[in-house]
Parts: sequence; structure tokens; C-alpha cells
Amino acid sequence: MDDRLLNLLGLAMRAGGVVTGDDSCMAKIRGGKAWLTVVAQDAGPNTKKKYRDKCRSYNVPIVEGFSKEELGKALGKIERAVVVIVNKGFAERILQLSREQIGGEACE
Repeated sequence: MDDRLLNLLGLAMRAGGVVTGDDSCMAKIRGGKAWLTVVAQDAGPNTKKKYRDKCRSYNVPIVEGFSKEELGKALGKIERAVVVIVNKGFAERILQLSREQIGGEACE
């Protein structure tokens, strides 16, 4: 997989367009401020189900395609299972690149 996606996630983080942490991510989704949710492939099954269901309910696209370690490293943090993109421009570009590189099956 191309590093452009992870680099773009890091840039979005530095620009203040990324939220991490379970409570913060859920609050952004429920509040209608989430444009995209990224869930790590190796996140727990309950975490994946919770975010799939919530994102489906609130019409927020969701991408699975990175490990927790990759997500954390891209954001300059420790491992992250879930991140929410709150900047529309970054979200659209990340979703587009995800569809190209990871494939449609990883993007809902």
C-alpha cells in the first residue's frame, strides 16, 4: 500500500482535522461533525461492529485498511484503533485514495 494515505492522515492530524479516542470519536459521529471514520483492521470485533453500526446510522463513510500501529504512527501517537476525520476536504481525499488503493470492499 502506498504511504500517501498515511501521510495524508498525518497532515490532517497536524491541521486539526482528526479526532482520536473512543468517546471523542463517537461524539463527533453523533454530533454530525464526522466526515469519515477510519477503523484499524486489527481492532476488536466489538469495536468494529460498534463503529460500523453507528456510521451506518449517521451516514458516515467508514474505511478499514490499516493496522492500529500504522494509524498511530501516521498520527504521531501510540496505537489507534479508530480515528474520525472532521475536515471535509481531507475526508474526501482520504476516502478517494482508500478506494483506489485498498479497494471498495474496505470502504463503506
